[in-house]
Amino acid sequence: MSDANDNDFTQLSPSSSSTPGARTPADASISKEHGLAYWESVSADENGMLGGIPSFAGFANTSKIDLQGSRNFLAKFGIGSKSGLRRCKRILEGGAGVGRITEGLLTELLDEEKGGKVDVVEPIAKFTAKLQGKKGVGRVYVMGLEEWVPEVGEGENKYDLVWTQWCVGHLTDEQLVAYLQRCKSALSEDGLIVIKENTTVLGNDEFDQEDSSVTRGEATFQKVFQKAGLKVVKAEFQKGFPQTRTMKLLPVRMYALKP
Repeated sequence: MSDANDNDFTQLSPSSSSTPGARTPADASISKEHGLAYWESVSADENGMLGGIPSFAGFANTSKIDLQGSRNFLAKFGIGSKSGLRRCKRILEGGAGVGRITEGLLTELLDEEKGGKVDVVEPIAKFTAKLQGKKGVGRVYVMGLEEWVPEVGEGENKYDLVWTQWCVGHLTDEQLVAYLQRCKSALSEDGLIVIKENTTVLGNDEFDQEDSSVTRGEATFQKVFQKAGLKVVKAEFQKGFPQTRTMKLLPVRMYALKP
């Protein structure tokens, strides 16, 4: 029904297209076709992936701040490129877009001596074209998260890290549960799943008509994680995002999940 439109978008707060107080669940309004059409229409660059946010005065460093916050979060689990931190042999990014996170964060975490690779999932072909053949990039799945099925065997072939950011709003709750369950099945023994997403200000799930996505509240995320059989081992808000007197980004939260 919906497509995990795997792109790194943020929204300014408050969302102008939300439907607070709706009697039906917000995710019931998601349209796969509408979401795909929206992302086909945006530019295949960082500004397009971030919903045009970097083009606003004072918001040019949004991506840099986001990536550093993610590095800091992973370092708390001993994962990173600095001395004393462990690297990953295999990583999955659900939500690759043109590779802002793939190249800006995930490939630097790879254990190159062991042939480390980042597999990516992304339904928009003009975005995945940016990643084909890039250093550190493994399999490129041109499909939505709700269609993706892991191709892993036992042990070394499983993922040490699964990173999904700013895209699960294009999945219904049911689809998100199923996606996380598949991620769990493909996780290495000490593997980690991270969801980094916008959350609503007031806690209610809100539907955005522009790109046909849902911004979830904390209670919904917790319910989804529980249904997927995952525990939140750490959760933090992204800090340091720019704001002006008239604009600021929605709260962005990082969830570290394990079975």
